[in-house]
Amino acid sequence: MPTPRRRLASTCVGTVTAGLLATGAALAAPGEDRPAGAGTAMGAYLDYGPSGVARIPQLSRWLGGREIRVGHTYLPGDVWPAIEGNVSFLSSWAAWRLADDDRMFVLNVPMQARNEARVSDREVARLIREGADGRFDQHFTKLAERLVALGVPDTVIVLGWEMNGTTYTHRCGPDPENWKAYWRRVVTAMRAVPGQEFKFDFAPNRGTDAIGWTRCYPGDDVVDIVGMDSYDQAPGRTFDDQISQPYGLQQHVDFARAHGKEISYPEWGLFRNGDNPEYVRRMLKWIEQHKPLYHTITDYCPHGVWQCKQNPDSARVFRDALTPEKPGPVIPTPVVPTPVVPTPVVPTPVVPTPVIPTPQVPTPQVPTPQVPTPAPTPDVPVVTPTPTPTPIPTPAVPSPVPSTEAPVATPTPKPVPTPKPTPTPKPTPTPKPTPTPKPSAPSPEATVPVPLPSPATPSPVAPKPDPKPQPPVNSKLWCVPVNFGEWLSKLVGKQSVCVQLGWDKGSGFWPF
Repeated sequence: MPTPRRRLASTCVGTVTAGLLATGAALAAPGEDRPAGAGTAMGAYLDYGPSGVARIPQLSRWLGGREIRVGHTYLPGDVWPAIEGNVSFLSSWAAWRLADDDRMFVLNVPMQARNEARVSDREVARLIREGADGRFDQHFTKLAERLVALGVPDTVIVLGWEMNGTTYTHRCGPDPENWKAYWRRVVTAMRAVPGQEFKFDFAPNRGTDAIGWTRCYPGDDVVDIVGMDSYDQAPGRTFDDQISQPYGLQQHVDFARAHGKEISYPEWGLFRNGDNPEYVRRMLKWIEQHKPLYHTITDYCPHGVWQCKQNPDSARVFRDALTPEKPGPVIPTPVVPTPVVPTPVVPTPVVPTPVIPTPQVPTPQVPTPQVPTPAPTPDVPVVTPTPTPTPIPTPAVPSPVPSTEAPVATPTPKPVPTPKPTPTPKPTPTPKPTPTPKPSAPSPEATVPVPLPSPATPSPVAPKPDPKPQPPVNSKLWCVPVNFGEWLSKLVGKQSVCVQLGWDKGSGFWPF
């Protein structure tokens, strides 16, 4: 980093000079604490104090809602109390970190007071030896205790950053071996604090600078992440030069892989080559390819792309690359229905079989006649004829009353024979016998009643014979129509079956 940008104000513990701000910002989180599939964490150094916290959501909106997962600041390196974390803004960053489990807090920690005071190499060497002997351990113990108390024990500590350069008092070049011993003392002191979960990031400048940075590497047991600060400046005129140069981007990746460490880019951004969108594009491609734990662009002039308005082309490339892609409208694939050609169904003709009706000749049902018991015949008085015959009134013969109950047999008295008529000079015609009502029969068909003749009245003239044959006295005639069906009845006509039962002496039913 250029020296003019890295001056700390000695009058205020919470003040960081522009030179300190130039160190950039980083997004970081311990590898095992990263959510599965979270990918590389991205951020930008926006300011060291509360204003830096407030600008994080603004940057997120500028990037179309991209999540900024890192809070990154620097402790002032002017006095030891500041290095111990006794600054007001540290609590603001801790509160931001605690607001979401997925957030990360990265803190650059100087290893010496008067860190940007242009101390000579001889003085630096003396301070390094004192640090290796444990003289400054208590300052780092206090810092660890403060971070644990603030609730951020998993802070990523970028300790003694850019140690291979010439800028800072905590540089490695004057005494590399004791510098490595001093690093180990600091890490050991901070890890001894109960509750700590710190991760220590070893982050040199890209390139050789004052000393090859691999000579300052303190050991795998005290390093968790191998980082690199890489600005668009020499050595190397192009991005390809920055990759292939000694101690360049490729050697950084290879070294970390050989030591089983994750990589990071705590600081990167524009510098000597001005607004260089090609550098921004290639750096973002490199990050995407090698997937560091985190990366942070230093976002103030001349390095930045959001707060620094003098790099519009680079800002456009940065924004286009990191703005989340919005899903476009879902265009449904048109479903072309397969035409269904129906198979013609040829109906099989059904030839109806002629139904020849079988004539049903009903069997005539001849009801069994129920022979009612004849009512008793009233006694007819014997009339003695006189010379002047007087007509004898016909006695009223009671008609048999139909009954639904079974008739009870009653002994029938012997009828008195009717006397023969005596001829008179002027015979009186014999009145026709009055028919008696039909008794009820069990058959539904009508029965022909047999009228009982009235007693003959003496008449001088012989009675005219009745043209119709009369049924015998005390006889019954039952006729039942026979149904042969509609079509057969038309051929043979309506027929009836008649049964006649008589009660006279010649019928066989006469009991006397």
